Order: sequence, then C-alpha cells, then structure tokens
Amino acid sequence: MDLNGFTIDLPFWLTFFERPIAEQAMLLFALGAWVPLAAFFIKALGELWVLYRQTVKNVSHWEWVILAVDIPPMFIQSPKAVEQIFAQLSGTLQHIDVGGKFWQGKKQKWFSLEVISIEGYIQFLVRTEAEYRDLVEAAIYAQYTDAQITEVEDYVDNIPSSYPNEEYDVMGVEFKLSQPDPYPIRTYPSFQYNLSKDAVFSDPMAAILENFTRIGRGENLWLEIIVEPVDNNWKNKGITLAKSLMKGEDDHGPGGGLLTQAGSVPGLMLKEFFNILHWNFEEEHHDDKKEKKVDITPGTRSTVEAIEEKISKIGFKSKVRILYAAKKNVYSPNHCIEGIIGAMNQFHIMNRNAIVPYMATHAHYDSSHVKSNRLKNSFVQAFKKRKMKWKFQDGYILNIEELATVWHFPLPFVKTPLLQKAGHKKSEPPAGLPIETSEPHLRKKGEGEKGAADEDEPPENLPFG
Repeated sequence: MDLNGFTIDLPFWLTFFERPIAEQAMLLFALGAWVPLAAFFIKALGELWVLYRQTVKNVSHWEWVILAVDIPPMFIQSPKAVEQIFAQLSGTLQHIDVGGKFWQGKKQKWFSLEVISIEGYIQFLVRTEAEYRDLVEAAIYAQYTDAQITEVEDYVDNIPSSYPNEEYDVMGVEFKLSQPDPYPIRTYPSFQYNLSKDAVFSDPMAAILENFTRIGRGENLWLEIIVEPVDNNWKNKGITLAKSLMKGEDDHGPGGGLLTQAGSVPGLMLKEFFNILHWNFEEEHHDDKKEKKVDITPGTRSTVEAIEEKISKIGFKSKVRILYAAKKNVYSPNHCIEGIIGAMNQFHIMNRNAIVPYMATHAHYDSSHVKSNRLKNSFVQAFKKRKMKWKFQDGYILNIEELATVWHFPLPFVKTPLLQKAGHKKSEPPAGLPIETSEPHLRKKGEGEKGAADEDEPPENLPFG
C-alpha cells in the first residue's frame, strides 16, 4: 500500500503483531532499532568525554569573582545603558573548533547577573571569571560613571547544600520560554506610556524588586540570570520561522515536519481503506502549479516584524532561576515566590513569547518527600555553581534588549527600601562621632570574620583588673 510516499506491507505487519513480544523486540532490533540506540550511547559517551576534558583542562582552573554594583541614587539612565553593557560582554565569544572542544576541553565562559535579598538587604551582583573582570568593570563604568564596584565573598555559602536540614529549608523555581527562541518577549520600550505631554516609563524592575523587600530576618531570596555568548547561528531559526509565518504555516513550537507527516498516516490509511471498499483505485491528481493565496493578518505581520527585530540584535544563551532559603521557623515562600512568578508575567505578549516556570523543587511532592529533597539538592547545587543546564533543560536565547528588560538597575523613582546604592563623595567623619556597627550581609573579598576589630582588643595578662 502506497500512501503519499509511505509504503506499508500489510501482510508483514499482520504476521509481526501475531508474534510474541520477545520475538517482536528481537525482530525490530534486527531491522535497525540498534541504530538509534547506538547513536544515543555514542552521543552520551561523547558528552561525558567533553565534560571530563573541560573539567580537567579548564573549568577546574577558573577563578570566579563576585562584584557588587552600587549605582548613585539620583543617577538617571534607561535600560538602554544595560543593553550596551551586554553588547560589550558579547565580545568574550570564543570560536571553539572540534579539536579544541573534544581534546583541549575548551569551553565558553559565562556570566551571572544576580539580584539578592539577604534579610531584606538588596544588592545587585555580577559574577564573572577573573579574566573578564576588567571588561565587566569597564562596561559598567562606561554607562554609569559614578558607580561603585566592590569584590565581595560569594553569598551562596550562607545556606546548606544538603537537604533535609535541621535549620534551613529551600524552594527553587526555574523558568523557560513558552515558545521557541525566535519569538520575543515584551521589552522595555513597551513599558513607556503617554499619559500626558511627557512620556512615563513604568519600570518593570519595580514589580520584581517589590518581592525582595518582603524578605525578613532569617530569609533569603536570590535571583540569577546566567548568560553565555553564542554565535549568530540561532538567527537562522528565526529567519525560517518568519518565512513559514508569511506563508501561512503555524510553526508554534515543535510538532511540524516529520512529526506532522507521521501523524497524518492513520488518516491516509483510513482514506485508502474506504477507497478499497468503494472499488476506487484512481490516483488523485494535484495541480502543483496552482499556488495557494494566503491572507496575512495584521497580528501575524506584527509577529513577523517582532521576530525580525529580535534576530537583528545580539543574542545570549540564557537561564533564569530563583531560590528562596530560610530558617524553618520563618520559612514561608508563598509571600515572595508567587510574586516573582507574577512579575515575570509582565513580559508576556500574546502570540509571541513569555517567561514561565517549568520546574520547582516542591512540584508534586510533599516537602519531606525523598524525591523533593533530591530536587532541592540538585537545584541548590546548580544554583551555587551557576550551571546553565539543569534536569536536561538547556538554556534559551534572549537578545540584549530582552536581557536588559529583565535585569537592569532601577530608576530613581523606584522606591526600594534597603537597596544598596552608591553614596556621595567620601570624606573623613568629624572627630568623636558615635558609630553604630552591625554584622554586614556581604563581606568584601579578603576580609576576615571579625575584620579589624581584633586590633583594638587589649593584650592579655595586664597588671590591672
């Protein structure tokens, strides 16, 4: 039986399904089922080998630094400035050939843009490999001339890495794009409104930072956006998608191509069966010269223009995730996690894209369940190491405009309590000024636990009481 290019031998398959299951499996394996299995094992071994070479030759020798960035409180700069920072970071792209990847273990270095709230103390951070520290600082100073950048200790060591834990509990959420990469999310130019003669900018960071202000004593809320420079090959997918939409083909998500043809096979078989019953063996003739006229709707045209706008800018492979960790006596993730998820919904556009949660550490399990604890341990490890891939879910492409929308320094009118900002010009304080000290939430790199206070302690065994 010939079904539009598919030839089906009915007697063979009738005989095949009459055999026992063990014989069916052996026959399928002999007919070529071993080919995809062999390809799977070869790919898995190749990935393990590359991971081993990268760890031994490169990653284990990298030195990471955490930079705390403080912006002056009255410094007015649009997210366009952060977009330019991302453009400069794209200069770290390395073109790695096959030999460099499989033998020398070369790996593209990445960055992590973070916003943290430790007991309500909010800080913007940038994590980078030491080689690119000067580049990161230069990119920030170029747009924010009065910014203060300080290297601090990594804050992720403040919480345990293994769960269940007697003192702490955690909850993590990882986000993905709801549609394929070429579809754009809502970006900062769309947050500008004309309510009067002057344009008003509704800063999307305000909705995100509001959830960080709700963190109290014993609580932590951390947001990290991992970005890795990539070449321009991802834009080819956007060009193909734009062409298919202009032809009237719905190409949202996977399911086209071979899968669509395979899904039409049962319908073709049923159609052929009715033709046999009615003794109709005439071959259908199709006029290939006659082209189908497609009417493009304004919405489709607007979507194509948005796709073309996205692929016109530099892209990064990205990953967005949040982690809430707190002591058990104050553990209450609902008052901030759901707010973060809701804040991410402001980037959604119908028929385009959205940032949506796809995996959480408590999904479908009780907080004390064994599988829940495995998810927590795995998520915390991925968060602390800033891994791009977690649970077989790799990163997705966001361009520099989209990244600057999700992560940028807030404008002065965003009133966020305890947001660390750069002060004014430093000078010596007046003599005799009383000073109140407290335990800092982030320590500068190289500072000890007690700092310089130990120098003021009197020597032991003094001759007076």
